[in-house]
Amino acid sequence: MSQGEYAHMLAEFLRESGGAAVIDGGLATELEANGADLKDALWSAKCLFTCPDLIRKVHLDYMEAGASVLITGSYQATIQGFLSRGFSQEESESFLRRSVELACEARSIYLEKCSDCSDEAKDRTKYRNRPILIAASVGSYGAYLADGSEYSGDYGKEGNLEFLKNFHRRRLQVLAEAGPDVIVFETIPNKIETQAYVELLEECKLHIPAWFGFTSKDGTNVVSGDSLIECASIADSCTEVSAVGINCTPPRFIHALVVSIRKVTNKPILIYPNSGESYDPIRKEWVACSGVSNEDFVSYVRKWHEAGASLIGGCCRTSPDTIRGIWKALHGV
Repeated sequence: MSQGEYAHMLAEFLRESGGAAVIDGGLATELEANGADLKDALWSAKCLFTCPDLIRKVHLDYMEAGASVLITGSYQATIQGFLSRGFSQEESESFLRRSVELACEARSIYLEKCSDCSDEAKDRTKYRNRPILIAASVGSYGAYLADGSEYSGDYGKEGNLEFLKNFHRRRLQVLAEAGPDVIVFETIPNKIETQAYVELLEECKLHIPAWFGFTSKDGTNVVSGDSLIECASIADSCTEVSAVGINCTPPRFIHALVVSIRKVTNKPILIYPNSGESYDPIRKEWVACSGVSNEDFVSYVRKWHEAGASLIGGCCRTSPDTIRGIWKALHGV
């Protein structure tokens, strides 16, 4: 597909979604809310082999809340991470494929329910037949390290361009071959990894559109201190990239970040902030009472949309209730 075809596909999806589409919410933290133990270096990727049915359930919960974009459970799923746990190369690649399959299965189940209850008015708020995209998640190298460096962008001596490209290459190929609608690079913390992703997309010829989500802790730069505008410009320059935006960032920074990104791209802007809570990477737990309520989070949605965001959802510590609120805010319910 060409850049024009990628752009047309996303424009048509947004048109059919009413001008703005709802991305799902936090997968890992919702898995925890459903009883999964994620205190593990693989984080939510652990569930791909311990409780895959639970991943499918959470995908369904988010669609029932209004999400039209499902992000797969592959954020922290890396071949290197699975190999370090004793899995074979073949098994490691199968877990990556499984993350896409689970989301596709959930979508099929949901759309079948939509058809089954189309005449029951009481279910129309939960089951609405609509286009739903599967976005295969690619987390940063820092996510694999599981030491919090995805929130600093400091990879030390290993963080050079060729190393990062080699780290991500096979994983990216396997995910693309599994049949998602889009690849989403999430929580990108620095300029060097942005460049690595762009070069991989250009070299691998995956024939699938990509979205880029950066993370910021100051409302101006990405978390490494690199310029957000420079990073967004690099993403915008790539013909395979059809949307650029922000994820896993406190809600209070989002409006200014959307305005900044709009200065360097005409592509759709995606945003899915976290709840604003702080994460302790050493204790691997969230700091209580450090975020915003669902009501406060949802109150920002119209402002974000008016600033230019057209793909809006939630990241860590957001829930189906958050997504339900976003859908209502965007559709005036």
